[in-house]
Amino acid sequence: MRPVIHTHITHHTVWQALVGDTPPLSLPAAPIAKAVLDNRDVGAGDLFVALVGENTDGHRYIDQALQAGASVIICEAHGVAAAQAQNALILDCGLGVDALRALLVQTTVPLPPLAYIVPSSLAALQKIGAFQRLHRCAPALRVIGVTGSVGKSTTKELAAAVLRQRFQTLYSQGSLNNEQGLPFTLMGLGLEHERAVLEMGTYGLGEIHDLCTWARPHVGVVTNIGPVHLERMGSIENIVRAKGELLEALPTAEQGGVAILNWDDERVRDMAALTQARLFRYGLSPAADLWADEIEGAGMEGIRFRFHYRHPAQPGSQHEKIDSLHVRVPLLGRHSVHTALRAAAVGLVEGLSWEEIVAALQSSANQLRLVVMAGINDSTVIDDTYNASPASTIAALNLLDDLAPSGGGRRVAVLGDMLELGPYEEEGHKLVGRRAADVVELLVTIGQRGSQIAQEALAVGLPSAAVYQLSTHTEAIALLQQEIQPGDLILVKGSRAVGMDTVAAELYQ
Repeated sequence: MRPVIHTHITHHTVWQALVGDTPPLSLPAAPIAKAVLDNRDVGAGDLFVALVGENTDGHRYIDQALQAGASVIICEAHGVAAAQAQNALILDCGLGVDALRALLVQTTVPLPPLAYIVPSSLAALQKIGAFQRLHRCAPALRVIGVTGSVGKSTTKELAAAVLRQRFQTLYSQGSLNNEQGLPFTLMGLGLEHERAVLEMGTYGLGEIHDLCTWARPHVGVVTNIGPVHLERMGSIENIVRAKGELLEALPTAEQGGVAILNWDDERVRDMAALTQARLFRYGLSPAADLWADEIEGAGMEGIRFRFHYRHPAQPGSQHEKIDSLHVRVPLLGRHSVHTALRAAAVGLVEGLSWEEIVAALQSSANQLRLVVMAGINDSTVIDDTYNASPASTIAALNLLDDLAPSGGGRRVAVLGDMLELGPYEEEGHKLVGRRAADVVELLVTIGQRGSQIAQEALAVGLPSAAVYQLSTHTEAIALLQQEIQPGDLILVKGSRAVGMDTVAAELYQ
């Protein structure tokens, strides 16, 4: 999905963020409806940011963006010629304030499109997002940052659904969770927003620190720590350090800071020492402040469990107060209990009632990422191809184990490569293979790494007739179209780099 943000910024916002001075009278405070990174999404009056990426350069599309009606372009020096060719007014931010003011005074009315020339388009994007967050939103706005190795997106979405029961809430769309996506999201903040839920991802040390510098979170949620992106991060210790940057950035407890930590994860527990914020612990044992027990899978109907919440101790009180209530939520898989706990924790620390929290959790609209569809030959497809790691794949296999195929069908897993696991690659794929052998009647693997899953499943006893090791997704699609039987329940999980999303799409009815 191409990022498009419906913004609350104006021409004054862009000037102040990039030039660093009061806008001249000749620059009207015209609103900018959308900020986009792809010229195909540009409409009249929009902001187009020309970014240099790994595979393309947005500067090659400046002329198309201006022809489509962009009123503001942010680009680097090699985009000047294209902007001039479309009669944009060139505002080189290196010229200084007086020179830029003079250019605006001398130009025609109405103003032509403005092209801000900057050393780095990405840094300019970050400046605008940070300016909007720091200077053009409600003073009472509270920001919730979400990080962790697995479950960030679902936690962000569900936490936002809880907060929307009472507050005007902005949340980051899709996977806008990095140095580009988060400041892009911040452009959507307006004075009406009371809460913002922002996902924070990282590929290296210092990145979450930068995200927090722009977003200024009050609440930090850590889902778990695992070997995701280990190839880039180098070690589990570096992953802990990187995720811990969110906790280090939080205000103190006295200033309203809250750290919501997974008390079932030893590495996350140890991160409590990184913050002076109030600690809020969640998990599956009474050692937490919010915990769940009596967990039951209800198949496609979701999960049932019981919440317990220990209220903060009141001065002078000799008795602790614990709320307990049974709930059913339409989230699939027992691992979703932790997602529900995180979302409920956010609601509790932000003052919502249990009625508000449960109403949000029970909304069927909040079954996220994982898609269940009717499949070919009267099968059912569980499409969980959003991302893949050993932990999330084992959770998906656990879900498959909880569900009963209809009419004598089989449990089928179509599993592909899991990327960026670094030294954990072999062990991670073998763990998945062992769990798959316990769950499925038919296993199809795709890719060189995927074959490690198949080999381990065979080694622990899955019959060879039930295992297919394939090189490409096209081979898998052809095989599955022949092999799928009525009633089969098919899990598709793995990296999109080996075409797992294409496999899932081809299996839909």
